[in-house]
Amino acid sequence: MQRTLARMADRVSDWVGLVHALYPPGHAESWDSVGLQVGAPDWPVEHAFVALDVTSAVVAEAASGPASLIVAHHPLLFRPLHRLTPETATGRVALAAARAGVAVLAAHTNLDVASDGAGTSDPVATLLGLEDVAALVSGLRDDGNVKLVTFVPRSQTDAVLDALSATGAGVIGDYERCSFRVPGSGTFRPVGDANPSTGIVGQDNTEVEDRLEVVVPRARVAAAMQALRAAHPYEEVAVDLYPMVAGADVGLGRVGTLPEPRPLRAVAAAIRDGLPASNLRYAGNPDRLIRRVAVVGGAGDAHIADALGAGADVLVTGDLRHHVALDALELGLALIDAGHHATEFPAMTAWADRLRTAASQRGLTARLVPSSVPTDPWTG
Repeated sequence: MQRTLARMADRVSDWVGLVHALYPPGHAESWDSVGLQVGAPDWPVEHAFVALDVTSAVVAEAASGPASLIVAHHPLLFRPLHRLTPETATGRVALAAARAGVAVLAAHTNLDVASDGAGTSDPVATLLGLEDVAALVSGLRDDGNVKLVTFVPRSQTDAVLDALSATGAGVIGDYERCSFRVPGSGTFRPVGDANPSTGIVGQDNTEVEDRLEVVVPRARVAAAMQALRAAHPYEEVAVDLYPMVAGADVGLGRVGTLPEPRPLRAVAAAIRDGLPASNLRYAGNPDRLIRRVAVVGGAGDAHIADALGAGADVLVTGDLRHHVALDALELGLALIDAGHHATEFPAMTAWADRLRTAASQRGLTARLVPSSVPTDPWTG
């Protein structure tokens, strides 16, 4: 039975808006599963718990108090489910959360690529003191918007913009009715059964026009096009739609340079002690001097080529497979496998701090799941 509170202002929808503003879903990989996964937008929230993983223990901790939300890095619902029953681990945890009225919200690869030191690979780069740090892989993504460009007689530009704005076009952050205009001349020759609003059939005509540009959410393009045609004075409306990308300032992983070259064994020891990562292993000549380091928090064996392309001497990551390691060594790349949990969990503290700061501005609260609730499956 879902728990309810007599008086509660915060809702799941408030948290979805906050998290998506900081970590836009459009920055996530196309194969990823992010956003609200368990619960409804109108569920009340009094406490938000930040966690690396959603486990039964994390759900139990969240359910021990009133009206809770889990903001997780790893999605609980990742692969398509054919059934939701307690016979699977995912089904068991999801059902427990739903029964307890605990909502689950995920920010996965959209958190991985975050900028300003907030990505999951940043703590390792900071630990090693890397300099000239940059993203290992570009974060350009479809941002869910298109740019609509049309050409309007100058006297009708404001009326057309009003019609577009009414459909949700022209919104950038907290600003509405945003547009860009460039004056110019449009030419046309009406023929046949044309019935132009201005100009003479069969003759070349010139009209003083504005090139009008507005941003339109992809889901509102059809409505915007309908409004444009209804408000535009021309029989035939010239319009261009350009897909837009976001994430020029974000990207997956990090790559940077050590202040001074260090032996591979020393770099590995610093990571082992600093994360800590008691199960760390490394591949390569222990005495090889390392200068340039690539870091991918979590599972990074798909980024061997990226690390090599960035001129890295070593890739620090987790979940490395046997044959991938052999191939990397053959190509001259040393490896440090500190484990999936160890390379990502340190980022949870920074993530919780960032969410807490943003939440406090809206009167919301967030805290990291206590360390007494483990999410690392490896115990020895």
